[in-house]
Formats: sequence, structure tokens, C-alpha cells
Amino acid sequence: MTDASELAGLAGRHLDLVQAPFTLPRSRVLVFRADRAELAEQIGAEEAVAAAPATALRVHTSEYERWLDDCHVIDELVVRGADGEALPVTRVLPHVIEFGGGAATLTFAGPAALGIAGGGVSVEWTVPDGARTRVELTAETPAVRLHVGADRSVRHEASAAPVAELAATERLWLDWFAKCPIVRGDLQQMAAFCWWVLGANIVELPSIGDARGVVPSKIGYVGVWQWDAYFIAVGLRHGDPELAREQLEIAFRFAGDDGQLPDVVHEEGVLASSEDLPAADRDRLRRAGSQIADPNAPVPLTKPPLAAWALAKVLEVEDAPEWARAQLATIRRSQDWWFAGSDLDGDGMPEYGHPYSSGLDDSPIFDGPLPTTAPDLGAYLVLQDLELARLAERYGADAAGDPRAHRDRAARTLELLLGMWHPESGRFLARAAGETVGSDAIVGFMPLLTGELPQPMVDALIAALADPARYGLPWTVPTVSAADPDYSAERMWRGPVWVNTNTLIIEGLRASGHPELARDLAERTVALVVNAGGPHEYFNPATGRKARTATTAFGWSAALFIELAVGLSTPPVEPPPAALLPVEPSPVE
Repeated sequence: MTDASELAGLAGRHLDLVQAPFTLPRSRVLVFRADRAELAEQIGAEEAVAAAPATALRVHTSEYERWLDDCHVIDELVVRGADGEALPVTRVLPHVIEFGGGAATLTFAGPAALGIAGGGVSVEWTVPDGARTRVELTAETPAVRLHVGADRSVRHEASAAPVAELAATERLWLDWFAKCPIVRGDLQQMAAFCWWVLGANIVELPSIGDARGVVPSKIGYVGVWQWDAYFIAVGLRHGDPELAREQLEIAFRFAGDDGQLPDVVHEEGVLASSEDLPAADRDRLRRAGSQIADPNAPVPLTKPPLAAWALAKVLEVEDAPEWARAQLATIRRSQDWWFAGSDLDGDGMPEYGHPYSSGLDDSPIFDGPLPTTAPDLGAYLVLQDLELARLAERYGADAAGDPRAHRDRAARTLELLLGMWHPESGRFLARAAGETVGSDAIVGFMPLLTGELPQPMVDALIAALADPARYGLPWTVPTVSAADPDYSAERMWRGPVWVNTNTLIIEGLRASGHPELARDLAERTVALVVNAGGPHEYFNPATGRKARTATTAFGWSAALFIELAVGLSTPPVEPPPAALLPVEPSPVE
């Protein structure tokens, strides 16, 4: 049995201080190597790191709606040996950075301070205004503690307890890794790293007390986005069901009076409409807003209705009836809001009033006028009503509503969804303000989630997944068909592979009676993450590497890798038939 220390060591193999910073759960302090930006631009960043160990570090804070470059704390931190030469970083583990083979160490001294210890070395650091500080570490002063203020200031003092600080940080991480799921041997190292990502991305959000939010990334995405919370909870459930439930609670806590759930819960409040944004962003959103709704009215901003799906997943591993009933009341009201508040043309099928509410905001299906009637939204609404019906039968109709009413609404929505099928092209197509959108995008696969499609539709979608001219690329599934004129292998939601959309297609294949194809795609998805060296935000479908502009150490990619790895670690009942999807190339060494 792999223990917590071994798992921490496995995760440490990926802590390169370029794609994965040194940080601590609940902390807003991030430590990178000082030349991170240059290395991150290189295709072979891992090889560059191995060839040239870091000798200088850079410290940032992690803040909502601010990029790292705007959050410098220390521009350069160097540990020097007795000869005055900079000591290289020789090892990084979740709890410690070692310099010069152990001549000095850097750890956390609580969430907002760094402790540096060593004998016969000196520590010097430069802050953004150019001021440089140097401290000699001696037998009398063997360690220094650097306190990072909320205003990005740095205050230092001698530390009398470096051993205790190191032990406390190690204990915190070992407690976290003790919860890490144990999966198939070839996936365990990446699962450990993904579990580190989830722990590293825990922050405190002052607007909601001491709740622990697992954010998408401390690198640029510091907030709890609604559907990120759902995907992250699905992965967390395998090791920390309590923290998984907490993510759903945060997403549900600020529902509007009409039932609408906000897009984001962040450290300053929530983002639920265009009125919650700065004036310039508000005007831009209003210009892009609905052609049916009042263009001068606030534009609601939310995320797709996957709440009941996530709730059901979390409850599979640890039942919590009273808690579930409380959440179901919120989900039911949210589902009702979609039909009452987002059916902008009154035809019975809700629309996306703004691309932000889809989560796939740069998809070409939103290049035309709004609102957008999208097959993914129709599928999610059917799935959510079916899940609410099942949960109502399990926990009672008082919270979740009448099961028959949910099933009746699901049937009506499904009928409208089937009307979006175009037999000539064998695809589900979106509509922009009532006009058909020709984009061949991944949203067309989401109706598989309903488990209710006629077999010819299922067959056509499976054929599309296997078609090398469309979706059967070396690393699948691209978010836009390679045959579509808007396809781009690197541009967000216009071609790159995302772990969350792959996971939803896997769920859809399973629901539509194709468990062998579902498992095959799950294998390809975890292989993609391993090949790319980590759970990045999105991936190039031709190379299987991180897309250039994608964020690293991304929460839902990490969580869903764990979800898929756990599932794949349970052998199928019988050997699957030959794969019908294309075979990817061997992982890049």
C-alpha cells in the first residue's frame, strides 16, 4: 500500500516551479523560479528545467482578477553559499524547497510567511521597487522568516523555530496525501500530482467566512466558478467527500431570489450579472447581449445546469440525507429559473443569454447574434430534471419536487432537443437568435447524456468521434471539428481538448449504452494528461501537449483525472472489443 509520504514524493516529481508553484493549502503565496516566464514559453520546459536548475526564485500573491505579473512580492530570492555563489534548487517536495543538496531549505511558516533555514549561507531578496535585503544565517540566527502582507509588502524577522515550521508544513501535506485515492499503478504518479493540485488550489474567501474554496487555479483563476465547483467536487469525492460537499455549498450559497445561481463566488462577493462587473466590462457585455431581452437590462451570468449531476455523484460515495435535501431545494429553484428566466423567446427551450453562461464562451457557436439555443444546454436540462426525479424518489419530493413533474418536463425538453438534429449533416446544431448555426462543435455530443437518443443519432455521433477528418484526431476529443473553418488547435474552445468535455462525453457514451467506448475514451483522456506532464487547462489535439495559452495546475482537469483514474482502476466485467476510436501516438518522452 502506498503511504502518504510516498504519494507526496510522487507529486514532488512534477513540482518544477514553472508549471507548478510551491504553495500551501489556504495560502495566497506562490513561489516560482525567477525565469519561469521564459521557460513556460518553451515547448520543452521540462527538459530546460532539468538542464538548468533554478538559482533564483520569485514570489507572487494569488488574487482575484489579477495576473501574476501584477502581483509581485519578491522579484528575486537567492540563497548564497559561504563562497558567495548562488546555491541551485536541488529538490522540491510539497513541503520544502532544498538548495545546494540540503545546505538550505525554504518552507512555509503559516499561510502568509516563508521560512528559510541553513548554516553558513546568506539569503537576499529584491522587491519590486528595487530595494535589496541580505541576511546572514549563522549558528545564532539559523533561519529567517519572510512575512507577506495583504498589500504585497515583505517583513522579515529571525526565526527561532525552523525545525517546527518545516515539520508543521510537512504534516499538513501528509494529512492531505493520506486522503489521496489509490489507483492503477501506471496512473498513480499523475493521480498524486493531481491530488496535490487540488490541495494547492484551496483558498479562503473572506466574503464567505472560513469556507474552503478549491479554485480552478491560483494562477489567474482565484474564485469558485459554478461549474468548476461541480467538476472539482466530482473528483474530490474520492478522497475528501466533506470538501467535495463544501464546493457545492459555496456554489449554491448565493442563489438569487428567482433561483438563478451566480457564475462566480469570489473574495469580494459574487458575479451573477453584468452589473457585478466593472463599467467597461459591463458595457462590452451589454453590447454583446441578447437580441430579445432588453439590451439595457442587466445580463444574467451563470453556468450550465450540472448541479444535480454533481450532487448525485458526491452522494454516491457518502450519503448525507439532510444535507442533500437542503441542496436539492436550491437546485430545483435553479432548474425552474432556466425555464422561467432564460427561455428568452418563449418556445419552451431555454437559451444562453450570454456566452459566459455556457462556460464555452469562445466557441464559434457564439459568433452570431444572441441568444443561443444550444444542444448542450438542452441536454443538461434533460439530465438535471431526470436526476432531480431520481433524487426526489430517494430523499423526498418536499425538497426536490414531484418526480413525475420533472420527468414530464424532461420529456418536453427532449422533444425540443431532438428537433435540433439535422439528419443531412448527422449533427445537433445550435441556433443563434433562431437561425441555424453551422459550426461543428463539441456541444453536439452532449445530448448523449440524456440516454434517450434514437439509435441512428447515437450511431452518427459515434461515427463522428471516430472520423479522422473531424473528431478522431491523434488526441481526442477536440472542441471543434478539425473540418470546421473555425477550428484552431490552440485557441480556447475552438479546437483544444478539455478534460471536462471529454468526461461529459464519456458519461454520455455510458448512458447511451456504449460502456466499452466510454472506457476507451477515458483511457485516452488520462493518457493525454500523462503525456502533457500535468492537468493543464486545455491541450493541443495534434501534439497532446499543453496549449500555449492554457493555465497549468488546473483544478477540474486534476479532479476529473482522478475521477477517470478511479473508474479505470476497476476492471471491466469483460474485455472490451477492439477500440473504435483512433489510437493516439505513444506518449512523448
